[in-house]
Amino acid sequence: MKNLAIKAENISKQYRLGEVGTGTLSHDLNRFWHKLRGNEDPYLRIGEANNRATKGDSDYVWSLRDINFEIEQGDAVGIIGRNGAGKSTLLKLLSKVTKPTTGSFKVNGRIASLLEVGTGFNPEMTGRENIYLNGAILGMRRQEITRKLDEIIDFSGVERYIDTPVKRYSSGMYVRLAFAVAAHLESEILIVDEVLAVGDAEFQKKCLGKMGDVSKGEGRTVLFVSHNMAAIQNLCNSSIYLECGKVIKQGSTSEIVNIYLLNQMKNDTKLSNINNRKGNGLLTFTELLIKGIYTDSIQSIESFSSFSFKLFFDLNKDTTIKKIKIDIGINNFMGTRIAWFSTDNITFDLEILKKGYIEFIIQDCPIAPGDYTCNIYCEVNNLLADWLSNVSPFTIIEKDYYNTGRLIPANQGDILLKYKI
Repeated sequence: MKNLAIKAENISKQYRLGEVGTGTLSHDLNRFWHKLRGNEDPYLRIGEANNRATKGDSDYVWSLRDINFEIEQGDAVGIIGRNGAGKSTLLKLLSKVTKPTTGSFKVNGRIASLLEVGTGFNPEMTGRENIYLNGAILGMRRQEITRKLDEIIDFSGVERYIDTPVKRYSSGMYVRLAFAVAAHLESEILIVDEVLAVGDAEFQKKCLGKMGDVSKGEGRTVLFVSHNMAAIQNLCNSSIYLECGKVIKQGSTSEIVNIYLLNQMKNDTKLSNINNRKGNGLLTFTELLIKGIYTDSIQSIESFSSFSFKLFFDLNKDTTIKKIKIDIGINNFMGTRIAWFSTDNITFDLEILKKGYIEFIIQDCPIAPGDYTCNIYCEVNNLLADWLSNVSPFTIIEKDYYNTGRLIPANQGDILLKYKI
């Protein structure tokens, strides 16, 4: 029999758009009248999916709609999705910051939440006092908090300021102390939103290690929201993929990350929809597919593997090509060029352009794990035809490349070297 930590049953959350108080009194009276007569809320039958990129016709949106899932005790679960998909709303509902419009949660155990910087902190109180305050909110006795106090302060790294009011803390210090409290107090369920992005790289690594210990070593349940797919894969054994307020799929983390990244690629690589481009249009790039050589799976894109950049284009039918140059540059998340390849460096038959695409095959790519974008450039007969900057984002997945049992540290450069001693 399953030992469930969390069970979500038909969870939905509806919001009304526009300014607060505008036209809501009549809606409230209408709701009250239907409730008094024992009828369904009429506004639950209207509303649109929460797609932030499109303008809708309804004043109501469903931030979440008919969410159902089960999480077992001791699981580390990643919540994956684009901005606006409903991830933070789901965690707020679980943490009882707000109530669902419909549905209910069944939760087995106390929940410690870290939803944003300084969650639950009183800015006038010191760091030490806020530790006791957070513990009391979680239902812990003072003796329990005192037993963990030194460990919390040491982990946070803000010992020098622990008796200073937290309103004088930087955002990084805030999140250090908030995470230390949430992770060390004895709750059965730990919920962490994308707040770790505030901390520095060393602290993020420390937090991920602690969450791994909480889940695997202590048998507590962890829910983790992040846009860092490497962090999700390292920490979580299963994941939930949300899109426009609905669960697209729940399953193993490798499977869910793969589906998410494939959908990201489909949404982000339609180069034909980009208007901000330079060139005379004799050749126009329409799509860039980045995939593994032996599979279409984005999951196979990792350092020291082989993959390809398949670049589709439309060619002006009246154009006679005597000379062509197509370049792809790879930029890291800071926009710095880290790699480049070009048709100028190889010999190829111009006849292959009749296929409508050209494919660059990369062997044993040494690019380090991280997020990257592409610059795509084309000259036809020595004239600029098309030029797109920072398009087609893709991710190199983290892995134990050197078979040491450890992952490669972040921020150690953009390439990995194969070497011997």
